[in-house]
Amino acid sequence: MNLCKFTTFFLMMTLLIACGREQPPQISNQPAKTDKSPASLQGAVSNNSGPVKHGKIEARTASGDLLAETTLENSARYLLTIPAGTVLPVILNYIPDGRAADGEKMQTVAVQPGISRYDINPLTTAIARQAKALGGYSLRNMVQAAEDGVHVPDANKTSTGFRGDPTTQYGGWH
Repeated sequence: MNLCKFTTFFLMMTLLIACGREQPPQISNQPAKTDKSPASLQGAVSNNSGPVKHGKIEARTASGDLLAETTLENSARYLLTIPAGTVLPVILNYIPDGRAADGEKMQTVAVQPGISRYDINPLTTAIARQAKALGGYSLRNMVQAAEDGVHVPDANKTSTGFRGDPTTQYGGWH
């Protein structure tokens, strides 16, 4: 009888110890996304004061290699051609040319092949910085950073902007 109690106790302790251990994180071996053909990336550059019309736009790999660059000349719009076979992400940097109205460096990050419009502004810069802090410029981190960066009150989650439960607006449905 004593052996039975010991065996039961030993079995219970083994199960408790095994259940308390966390499973190691599973690493996904997804291949890096690439653009198989040359890609044209375009967009507009703006800051809190409005469109930015002077400065330089650089497209760089995650390791910092320069892929393409262009200069803004009296236009807030840019167009860059990225070589075929480029591994994503591509970091697009705005670098002011020293004019007082141009402000500070800004960036955005291209993480999905097939998307060609990437505006550069203070919000995209904040999203890129947050994604990098989350572990890098992956699609998952970019989405999480964007969701975290948009401060919408929980009571304002409807698409029309009504604050609260639409069934209670004006005393209910009409």
